[in-house]
Amino acid sequence: MTAQDTTDAKARIDEIVKSNDVVLFMKGTKTMPQCGFSSRVAGVLNFMNLEFRDVNVLEDNEIRQGVKDYSDWPTIPQLYVKGEFVGGCDIITEMTLSGELDQMFEQNGVAFDKDAAEKIREANKG
Repeated sequence: MTAQDTTDAKARIDEIVKSNDVVLFMKGTKTMPQCGFSSRVAGVLNFMNLEFRDVNVLEDNEIRQGVKDYSDWPTIPQLYVKGEFVGGCDIITEMTLSGELDQMFEQNGVAFDKDAAEKIREANKG
């Protein structure tokens, strides 16, 4: 990958992140995830009836590597809300279970099904 490719990928990622309220860079798509971690995060967002842009990193190696550089985070999936990097699968899972994800969506004016979020927490109580 050349320096120009890296710059182009960063510009494309920046445009996607800034022009969508919620973006999930993932392996596969929200309807057809292609790894367990991507499936878990997409599943949570879908269950919460949250509108989000999915970006399949398997279709574009520049984006696949570029998003890791962009966030300085080594793994996929990666969730962004209102232009800010939130985290990967473990962080999103923890935030969902603690209610922090709900708070972040509410603070940023992102619509989601609060009852569905509660159901996830109920189902995961130890």
